[in-house]
Amino acid sequence: MIIVNIQDIKKYHAAHLLFDGLTMQIHTGERIGLIGRNGSGKSSLLRLIAGEEKVDEGLLTVQKDLEIGYLPQIPAAFDELTVYSVLAYGFQELMACKQQMEVMEQRMSSPDMSADSIALERLLGAYSLLQNKFEQSGGYEMDAAIDQVATGLQINRSYYARSFSSLSGGEKTRIALASQLIGRPALLLLDEPTNHLDLKGLDWLEKFLLQYEGTCVIVSHDRYFLDRVSSKTIELEDGAAYTFHTNYSGYVKEKEELLLQQFAQFQEQQKQLKKMRETIKQLEEWGRIGGNEKFFKRAASIRRAMEKLELLKRPILDRRTAGFELSQEERSGRIAITFQGVNKRFGGRDILKDAEGTVFYGEKVALLGDNGSGKTTLFKLLLGQLQPDGGELVHGARLSIGYLAQEEQIPDPQQSVLDFFRTEGALEEGEARKALAVYLFYGAAVFKPLQSLSGGEWSRLRLALLIRRKPNLLLLDEPTNHLDVSSREALEEALEQFEGTVLAISHDRYFINRLAARVWELRNGTLYTYLGNYDDYKAKAINAQITLPSASPIASPRELREQKPKPYAKSKGPTIREPEKSRTPAQLESEIALLEAELAVSGKQIEQAAAEGDNEWLTELWSANEQLQQQLNGVLELWLELSES
Repeated sequence: MIIVNIQDIKKYHAAHLLFDGLTMQIHTGERIGLIGRNGSGKSSLLRLIAGEEKVDEGLLTVQKDLEIGYLPQIPAAFDELTVYSVLAYGFQELMACKQQMEVMEQRMSSPDMSADSIALERLLGAYSLLQNKFEQSGGYEMDAAIDQVATGLQINRSYYARSFSSLSGGEKTRIALASQLIGRPALLLLDEPTNHLDLKGLDWLEKFLLQYEGTCVIVSHDRYFLDRVSSKTIELEDGAAYTFHTNYSGYVKEKEELLLQQFAQFQEQQKQLKKMRETIKQLEEWGRIGGNEKFFKRAASIRRAMEKLELLKRPILDRRTAGFELSQEERSGRIAITFQGVNKRFGGRDILKDAEGTVFYGEKVALLGDNGSGKTTLFKLLLGQLQPDGGELVHGARLSIGYLAQEEQIPDPQQSVLDFFRTEGALEEGEARKALAVYLFYGAAVFKPLQSLSGGEWSRLRLALLIRRKPNLLLLDEPTNHLDVSSREALEEALEQFEGTVLAISHDRYFINRLAARVWELRNGTLYTYLGNYDDYKAKAINAQITLPSASPIASPRELREQKPKPYAKSKGPTIREPEKSRTPAQLESEIALLEAELAVSGKQIEQAAAEGDNEWLTELWSANEQLQQQLNGVLELWLELSES
């Protein structure tokens, strides 16, 4: 059954035509992934369906009495309420009934009422009717329903009494999302619901939506999430909607095939038109030479046929994307960052407990963990913005850090994109405009005030500034949040080719799978390490709930202060040690992970030493590399013995 019907609508934002003849339908029970580039109108379309805005032309009809739940990207309608009131927003009638019952209970317990038996009897009768209505409508299950969803999205009950306006942007989004899910409306409109969820929250939301009996329209750039949840994909492009009856991966395949087919049809029509023009030209020439009117009539007939043809637009096979051209001013030492025994405590809670880890030059590491587990705190320690309560944290030689925060306040909302970029990047106007064009800010877009930028545009602008500084270590906190799919893919490609080091906090599983060679998980203040990407981490996490030991001998923090990056001091190369008998296969896997990472870095340094002609360093590198390989072989043999026993 069609519950939303959109036919040939137009919608303007100021003078900009957002939708031009957009047509689509939503049917009962569908789970639709609504995708498109930043600025294509996804959020605007949800507002139109929710009734918050009106179309300028065309027809948009919604089934009569259809209950709609709408989650905007930035919830702002609940600032005067408590968190509990927001969570119970979908039960407004029940809440009013509950409040009325509480007033009646107070009146019944008052001394005046006990003296008036007739009034008390009437009040009891009214209370009984109200209580029956409350029970029949599920009032006594209301708190259980709220707690179930709140627990799934990791909203602590201690938050219930807090003012919604006092929360962070991420907390507001999670609570507003919970509010819509609790109400279980017939149609759910969700705008980027995954942006502030950790992996547990994502997994819970996916299971909830897969079991949801209503209809869902979800704006998301999370490709992994869309693959799991959506059964239909609608793409907004050039003011129109294109429907694909499949999930995101299916859409990518079908879209590619469709574009190739459309391009072949376009080329065929162009050949046909060229032939018709040549025929017209030839007929008119013959008519002039022979003075025969029949030739001119034939030419006019072909021209009329051309005018009646429906001209095909040339399909754009490769749309322009942001150019994240990452480079580094100079490389860092062999070890970019190392820390041992690091402790950090806030408000009586241990955020980090004896945490230790090492990031080697050229590595790509993903940092995972639940919301509030301390990931951002660890970043602030690495940046020197916080000091550890205990332990040692050392930066490697020639380290230059570039940091992208998850959320960053706009300094001056009225400042234009161009003025902000010129000021922060210390650039002349011409140079600034040229650089901004690479990140899709060109023409009138460079004069937009910062406050009018979408989340994706603000992220692109901050990334543009970060890249200009050419750091050799990138600390990225949820770098793909708000970016559209094409920008995410462009960033992933740039990070893959980046020769420097990357440590990224991310819950974008597609991003982690493509980029990471090692995964850190921060859990209960302890750092756990897994070799591989997200899928590898997920497969091993259940069976490897252990702390990864430090890699066999690596440079100490004091040794890192040496300026020339060498893998091991001459007098102290890596030595093979027998693992303890109590070690498990999972623990050995962890040591194998770091040994393989060290070998990969060692291989790069051998190439560099050979290119520089540094024979002394090259000899040391070869020796260290052979010892590392020997040590790895020994650990692998023991792992095989334990695995087969």
